Amino acid sequence: MSKSALILIDMQKGFSNEAHWGGNRNNPQAEKNAFSLLEQARDSAIDIFHVQHCSLEENSPLRIGVEGNEFLENFLPNDGECLIQKNVNSAFIGTDLKAALDDQGIKTLFIAGLTTNHCVSTTTRMAGNYGFEVFVAHDACATFDRKGINGEHFDSETIHATALSSLNDEFATVVSTEDLLEIMKSYANESVL
Repeated sequence: MSKSALILIDMQKGFSNEAHWGGNRNNPQAEKNAFSLLEQARDSAIDIFHVQHCSLEENSPLRIGVEGNEFLENFLPNDGECLIQKNVNSAFIGTDLKAALDDQGIKTLFIAGLTTNHCVSTTTRMAGNYGFEVFVAHDACATFDRKGINGEHFDSETIHATALSSLNDEFATVVSTEDLLEIMKSYANESVL
C-alpha cells in the first residue's frame, strides 16, 4: 500500500463571509468532519498538508493581511505539518506541493476543504491527472450558491453534488468522512509499520 497524505484545502476564516461567496452555504458539518480527518491523520502519522489561499484580489476576504486569510482555530498547522500557500484554485500551481509529495514518496491523497466546486475540485482534478490515487470526503467539503451564465440561480447543494459527481470515478473516489476515516486507518497501519 502506498504512502498517503491528507490535503486540507483553505480551512480559513474568510469563508464565514457567506454573502461574498454567493450565500446559502451547504453542509454546515464540513469543518467538524474535516477536523475528524485531521485528528485521524495526526494519530496515524499520515503526512498533512495545509493549503492556504492567499488571494491577490483587493476585495477578497482571503487576501494576505486580513483576518479572513487566517486558518480557522482548529486547523492551525502543527510543527512538522507542511504549509502550502497558493493564489489560484489549484494547490499545485505556483507551489511546491507536487515536489513535496514526490520527495516523500506519497502516492495516495485524502482531500477535504473549501470550496467544493473551486479549490477542492481543481486540486483534485490535477492530482488525478498527475496519477495520484485520490479520495475526497464529500461531507468534509462545502460550497455556496452560484449564478448561471444566463443569470439563473443554482443552489449550493446542487453545485456541491454536481462538482463531486464530476470528480467521482474520473479524478477521485468520493466517499463519506466515516468511510474515509476507515480507509485512512488502513493506510496508517502500513505507513507506521
